[in-house]
Amino acid sequence: MLGAGAARSDAATAPAIFYYPWYGTQARDGAYLHWRQHWRLPPFDIASNFYPLRGPYSSGDPHVVSAQMEEIAGAGVGEVVTSWWGWGSLEDTRLPTVIAAARAHGLRVGAHLEPYPGRTVESVGADIDHLRSLGITDYYVYRPFDFTAEEWSGLLTGLDGVRVFAQTALPGFAARAGFDGVYTYDILLYGGRTFGRLCAAAHRLRLLCAPSVGPGYAASRATGDRRVKPRRNGRTYDAMWRAALRARADEVTITSYNEWSEGTQIEPASGDPPALGYFSYDGAYGLHGDAASLAYLSRTACWVAVQSGALVRRSSAFVPARSRLASRPARACTSAF
Repeated sequence: MLGAGAARSDAATAPAIFYYPWYGTQARDGAYLHWRQHWRLPPFDIASNFYPLRGPYSSGDPHVVSAQMEEIAGAGVGEVVTSWWGWGSLEDTRLPTVIAAARAHGLRVGAHLEPYPGRTVESVGADIDHLRSLGITDYYVYRPFDFTAEEWSGLLTGLDGVRVFAQTALPGFAARAGFDGVYTYDILLYGGRTFGRLCAAAHRLRLLCAPSVGPGYAASRATGDRRVKPRRNGRTYDAMWRAALRARADEVTITSYNEWSEGTQIEPASGDPPALGYFSYDGAYGLHGDAASLAYLSRTACWVAVQSGALVRRSSAFVPARSRLASRPARACTSAF
């Protein structure tokens, strides 16, 4: 494992974003994978409260994946954390395509180790050995409480040269288990008000703190879940980013690039979907039409610039911190809440 104190002082400022390579289309994959949840009938009726600007797509299409990585890199994100459901899973077979596209656009790749059937601490150790051979050194363990801290420590204390994060707001558990840091992922359960306490506790235990920010949550069309975290035209995303930076997060994680079923995505959404019943980004940050479709990617570039020190947020505006500020972040930050 990397020493947490050293990792904290050397940590890159660019955030990490959660990415899902599990989508499919009838034409390419023989089925509308993940677009058909909750009895939906693609291509016009999909399992999402939003409709992708590029339409229902296949994550197995290298051209789609390359375009997505270009968008992610253009927003200033540094690492793509791709969902991974075990050896031989769809996500595993698509991993080489994700890695190749990400690296072609200067992005690092991390693995989101999901609770696949039969997952054990020992299997996670084998997973890390396998994935490390592909050049992956960052691991985010979803649902770490499936096992005790003592079980985890038998694996994690023997690892070297990697960072392993636990999805939890309990740093004490993560420290006893031997994790390098914590992340939250769930933006419904863990709002920005929890970040200060989380990061303070993590830092006292010499853990990295990587709270998760997101634009909102709406999953009724995909799962029937009626809980909603409104986007508020971008105010929700801004509030979570502000909270993460005030908490002195070592890394900001973003939920998500393309979890369309839960409505947490910042991937461009259509402002003119092919059927009634969809939300859009129209009005976010005062933007409309084509510009609104890109609103959350553009705003991410803004907050990355703030995080890196290229922009400073002062009361009602974002202003350049130095004259060599790139024009794109400046354009992305013309509105503030």
